[in-house]
Amino acid sequence: MLKIYCKNTGTSKEFQEGVTLAEVLPHFSFDRPYDILCAKVNYVAQGLKYKAYNSRDVEFLDYRSYTGRSAYCRSLCFLLSKAAHDVFPGSKIKMRRPISKGYFCELSKGSPITSEDVDLIRSRMLEIVAADSAFKRVEVRTEDAIALFSKLGYDDKVKLLETSGQLYIRYHTLEGSPDYYYDALVPSAGYLKVWELSQYEDGMLLRIPDRHAPEKLTVFEPQPKTFEVFRENLKWNAIMNLDNVGDVNHACQKGCAGELIQVAEALQEKKIVQIAEEIERRYRCGAMRLVLITGPSSSGKTTVTKKLSVQLMACGLRPISVSTDDYFVNRVDTPLLPDGSYDFDNFDTVDHDAMQEDLVKLLSGEEVQVPEYNFVTGKREYKGKKLRLTPGTVLLVEGIHALNPALTERIPDQAKFKLFINTIVSISLDDHNCIPTSDNRLLRRIVRDYNIGAFSAQETIRNWPNVRRAEVKWIYPYQETADVLFNSAYLVEFAVFRLHAERILATVPRNCPEYSEANRLLKFLSYFMPVSDRQIPPTSLLREFVGGSSFKY
Repeated sequence: MLKIYCKNTGTSKEFQEGVTLAEVLPHFSFDRPYDILCAKVNYVAQGLKYKAYNSRDVEFLDYRSYTGRSAYCRSLCFLLSKAAHDVFPGSKIKMRRPISKGYFCELSKGSPITSEDVDLIRSRMLEIVAADSAFKRVEVRTEDAIALFSKLGYDDKVKLLETSGQLYIRYHTLEGSPDYYYDALVPSAGYLKVWELSQYEDGMLLRIPDRHAPEKLTVFEPQPKTFEVFRENLKWNAIMNLDNVGDVNHACQKGCAGELIQVAEALQEKKIVQIAEEIERRYRCGAMRLVLITGPSSSGKTTVTKKLSVQLMACGLRPISVSTDDYFVNRVDTPLLPDGSYDFDNFDTVDHDAMQEDLVKLLSGEEVQVPEYNFVTGKREYKGKKLRLTPGTVLLVEGIHALNPALTERIPDQAKFKLFINTIVSISLDDHNCIPTSDNRLLRRIVRDYNIGAFSAQETIRNWPNVRRAEVKWIYPYQETADVLFNSAYLVEFAVFRLHAERILATVPRNCPEYSEANRLLKFLSYFMPVSDRQIPPTSLLREFVGGSSFKY
């Protein structure tokens, strides 16, 4: 016998060895407004078919949790892949990336996709859901899985598994069709009750449930500018013959990592030059004097601002930078979260009235004494720092609220140039496994926080959900209003961060809730061939996080 401690109820019960989580679930009574999709077993994500042979702590999860939501979406991708191959044998489907509150997918079948094609695939998906077909897990030697996927023509999975360094792997089947997913799935297709498939651009959009109300779909959100940046990156990936992690790993094995780093740096620098030239053009043509720069946490706002300043000087302009952080209200006046802790990402954390007053005066040619925020004392201080915009000067305002229209509502739109920085990952693990959009930013933050002694990995992971909620509320709503979107992601970024992050993530204790995310990230990083950061130049955006930058922060 073994004992299962259910974290949902705070109680324990005994079961026979080999009991599955699905068999355990009915023995614990707790509020379940939505289907239980998976669980955390000793803080590690597992499917409901997981068998316990020793006593375990178990927390059952529905769609409202990140782990449950991920299991649902992976299973939905498998359902779509299976249906597409059934309807169009020999076709290839690629789950490209989350966008517009869904997943953008490409289907290669020899001709352009039509609405009729989408209807056929949707109908086949509904048939599989109605049949409640099971997702079955199979564990085999990796070399046997490689042989299987090679026979099926899944070169993307072959490349990934060849470079994974694993002796055994687990893949899944749906109605006899095998596929590889790197983490837990739901038990069967009948769990996939809420979704929609529609034609989108030159592919399809797989829409998913709302994270807070899983009984309904997320609201479609047009993101044409974001999509265009993503397609631009796909174009460069195609030029370099890199489409997935397996491709990147093989390139690194051949000694091409340095070249990939150099190309990535050149592309980013070229983009920054283009932005600087556009700012110069608008400055020379009219009243544009204010550059607003924002982006989510760890997107590289500070480094981009510094690199942009250099290029603006090369254009003959004199940039002056101001951070919204310096206009923070005194810490005692900071808005609070429901748990009583400070909400540092709230718009009202910035004294926006005072900041806007100073910006208006500066743009009017007045001299202004600007503050500096003392993060030790938690107070805004005035130390005699004065600014005035002279001819040829542009003012750069950087911060998470820079594009919030309430911050600059008294300033005419023609005086503003708005830049949004994000990390848009353009590669995937393989054709059916997207890389979570925020993983590179989370890894950047974990490494930087640890290296500068600000927070441990455990603390950074614990606070990350609050950061993400604030981004959704305060930052991303203004992404599509930007004049230019800048993508700060690198193709080899995860390979470089593996050597830095693994040792840091290993410090997270196994007996804390944050271990679940640390374990997931470690597993995710294991798919990448490690690459040394020695070839990353000191001016690189990545140096903001791994250290060794020639810029001062």
